[in-house]
Amino acid sequence: MTKTQIVPKPAATLILVRDAVHGIEVLLLQRGMGAAVGGGAYVFPGGVLESTDQDEQLASRCVGMTDAAASRLFNLERGGLAYWIAAIRECFEEAGLLLAYDENDEIPALDDTDTGNRFADLRNKLNAGELMLADMCSNYNLRLATDRLAYFDHWITGAGRPRRYDTRFFIAVAPQAQSPSHDDGETVGNIWIRPAEALERYRAGEIELIFPTFKSLELLAGFNDTGAMMEYACAPRPMASMSPRTAAGRDGPHLLFPGDFAYAEVAKLDPEEIGNVSYEILPGVATRLSDKVRRITAPNPGVMTGPGTNAYLLGAGDEIALIDPGPADDGHVQTLLEEAKGRIRWILVTHTHFDHSPAAEILRAKTGAQLLGQPSPPDARYDQGFRPDRVLAHGERIRVAGCSLRVIHTPGHASNHLCYLLEDERLLFTGDHIMQGSTVVISPPYGDMAAYFASLRLLQQEDIAYLAPGHGFLMDKPQEMVERLLLHRMERENKVLKALRELGPATLEGLLPTVYKDVPARMHPVAVRSLHAHLIKLKAEQRAAERDGHWSR
Repeated sequence: MTKTQIVPKPAATLILVRDAVHGIEVLLLQRGMGAAVGGGAYVFPGGVLESTDQDEQLASRCVGMTDAAASRLFNLERGGLAYWIAAIRECFEEAGLLLAYDENDEIPALDDTDTGNRFADLRNKLNAGELMLADMCSNYNLRLATDRLAYFDHWITGAGRPRRYDTRFFIAVAPQAQSPSHDDGETVGNIWIRPAEALERYRAGEIELIFPTFKSLELLAGFNDTGAMMEYACAPRPMASMSPRTAAGRDGPHLLFPGDFAYAEVAKLDPEEIGNVSYEILPGVATRLSDKVRRITAPNPGVMTGPGTNAYLLGAGDEIALIDPGPADDGHVQTLLEEAKGRIRWILVTHTHFDHSPAAEILRAKTGAQLLGQPSPPDARYDQGFRPDRVLAHGERIRVAGCSLRVIHTPGHASNHLCYLLEDERLLFTGDHIMQGSTVVISPPYGDMAAYFASLRLLQQEDIAYLAPGHGFLMDKPQEMVERLLLHRMERENKVLKALRELGPATLEGLLPTVYKDVPARMHPVAVRSLHAHLIKLKAEQRAAERDGHWSR
């Protein structure tokens, strides 16, 4: 069986918290040294789902949660409630804490001697397999307190591990009048501890933590009381699956998480998680993105260019196409020639800003390659030396280096901006239309905010799997990215309208600190261009007016 064939087992974990004098405390159990995963480590109660967690009788005894609602939350057809049930069952079996209501609609006081002894006996029978949770609930008229659990996080073990788990994390305030006790089997110790103290002891080498526990404690350490913690946990929020990926780099192996810039690229290029794909972009180092595509980044990192401008080599045979050759840097040009073995026959540019196109003319002189793209507008901020042999039009399909590319005209950042869709790989070369880690600057008159909105919406109609930006790593979930960009621009536009309403007639310089107060002042000379573009758009829509350099509603 290959690594990619190992299917993660469904599992559930329950984080129990309580208020203490110095803030939140969390319950941690110490696993026995013989545990299959994390022997000796301190963890939250939890384990693999059992078939009995799907029992319909148990489902009918869950308070405040149905299988339909639970499954909808997890985007499952059915069976979601079993995770809630498993979390409660595992907590009782491993820690001796029971989140259930008795016949008086109260949580049992297990610290009471008689009650505690009775439920300790039931716990032993559950762990020995002599009793099922459904029978215990039926015999003692118990209902599971699923209403007290909040869905907290989702972790999936990486593809390269010999054991994999698809674990839903829940959180709940620990029941009163119940004290934890380890089972002396799977768990050999337990502690109530402040999250910050647990992290300190881990860093000091005093205790072991597995990574999901460590990251959960980092989040918990930011809350002062259980009320604030549960309010956060119960509030609707995006819930990305946390499946760490191992990547390589100059500083040694790193773990990456969804949201890290390199995550999607590493996941695509290293599906079996060997750990040999880089988490950093280095100038002049070729990265093979597919059998047809290689990326080489120019040595021009900066605030506006990120790690540098990406050049993409297409094709694997005797003829190579190049997208966005980059700046007129002799070393970068030489690297491109060496990587392509001098066989560059086509040079395409997304647009003619000086970090993307000036090397095209140099390379044409050395290789005789044909230049494709759109000419520069008459503006000093554009490369006037780029003169395409062939002017490309929106919707045109071109065949270069054995690759079929469809041209998509995407004005906004630049009036002559083109994206190229490698259709058989559903890979879109975005230039500066979509960048990683920042929004693009829209500089009038040839940068147009209304056109940028329209160009983003145009991409929503396309079938795209990955974005290959002019700056940064491959990005997945392109439609989510486009939606976020549109939302961000609309939120900024609303700030412009609010500032116009509050400040009255105001200059660009007067509006800037209010509209872009979330942007560092050092970036304001750049941000003012996008502010101007927003105002021009609003003026065209008759939502703003300008007179003598002053703007108003």
